[in-house]
Amino acid sequence: MKKRKTKISWLQKARESWSHTGTKRPPFAIAPKKGQRSVWDFPRPPIIEKVNKPVLINHKGTEIARSCNVLAVLETASPPTYYIPKRDVNMSTLVSIPDKTSMCEWKGSAVYWGLKTMIDRPVAWSYPNPFPEFSALKEYIAFYPQHLECYIDGEQVKAQSSEFYAGWITSDLVGPFKGEPGTGHW
Repeated sequence: MKKRKTKISWLQKARESWSHTGTKRPPFAIAPKKGQRSVWDFPRPPIIEKVNKPVLINHKGTEIARSCNVLAVLETASPPTYYIPKRDVNMSTLVSIPDKTSMCEWKGSAVYWGLKTMIDRPVAWSYPNPFPEFSALKEYIAFYPQHLECYIDGEQVKAQSSEFYAGWITSDLVGPFKGEPGTGHW
């Protein structure tokens, strides 16, 4: 019983520690123009948004995934992360990285995937048993645009700065974005 209390206490503490929650854009945030969205208007806790635009992920001429049934996780200060249904991913290109895991206070425990041609570097992750609020992500995989060519509706995305964050920056988003030097406290 004590272990469960510690876990719940850690999660609750992490969830309560955020000062930016999408309810008020900070003064340093860039104001969006018509047709743009500010990542500072995204909520915390994050939400899932359905995306019906075509998403394509390639690596050196090999198609990794293609889908029009994508989920985007929107969270304050970060560009969206895109989750592709496993049925739309060429799973023969990926290999599980058994010793790499992480814990998200919102989504749960993540597992990581590498390319069979590049197994030393994670290129994707998934939540096999997400927390109930994010159960929709169970059969989906998210990809790092830092290591792949990722496209939404034909636009190649820019990667969010950092090796940890994996937001997809598109022309319809304004920041500044978490991951840049000096943004760890966001």
